[in-house]
Amino acid sequence: MQITSTNLSKPTTITWNGKTQQTGIFKTPTNMPIFLGKSGVQNDAVIDRKYHGGEFKACYLFSENQYGYWQDLYPNLDWDWGMFGENLTVKNLDETKIYVGDIYKIGNAIVQITEPREPCFKLGIRFGSQSIIKQFIEHSFPGTYIRIIEEGTVEKGDVFQLIEKNTNSLTTAELFKLIISKEKNQNHLKLAINNEALPPKKRQQLEGFLK
Repeated sequence: MQITSTNLSKPTTITWNGKTQQTGIFKTPTNMPIFLGKSGVQNDAVIDRKYHGGEFKACYLFSENQYGYWQDLYPNLDWDWGMFGENLTVKNLDETKIYVGDIYKIGNAIVQITEPREPCFKLGIRFGSQSIIKQFIEHSFPGTYIRIIEEGTVEKGDVFQLIEKNTNSLTTAELFKLIISKEKNQNHLKLAINNEALPPKKRQQLEGFLK
């Protein structure tokens, strides 16, 4: 995996259901290094800290490889990296091959794979259609958030160096399926709730589905 683009945003005002609010989803390429801090990416707009930013969602990664699929569905958009609100666009990020808890070195930062992105209406605002929420869920390549174990700077071209593989875990794709499925795989639930790479609140939520 390799960084294709580093992306940041400034607060953007939007209107949703008649109410005005701000969002940081409108990210654009920086063409410069960015600093990954423990609670977020330096100089990046994070508005709703209930659902974004913080220890387990300090930075969002999305795969360059998925862009072609979405460009075919939304050909009239003004496409550039950062379209999905990701801080890092990553070549060859494959949710079926990365595991929750995997640890990587990127640039001079050390990071850990945490949880997949669950889309909200702001992605629909970004794409000009709320249909993308269902499409995003059905496509099931959601990208991933990361936890910053050691803060540091990353830049375009940096390669992910695997430090520790957590194979006694779920892949990001498996966890995403577990989260969105009505019928939860009980074995997968047990793996998830015992995985300290996931935030305690998420583990508690999933524990409620154990039979």
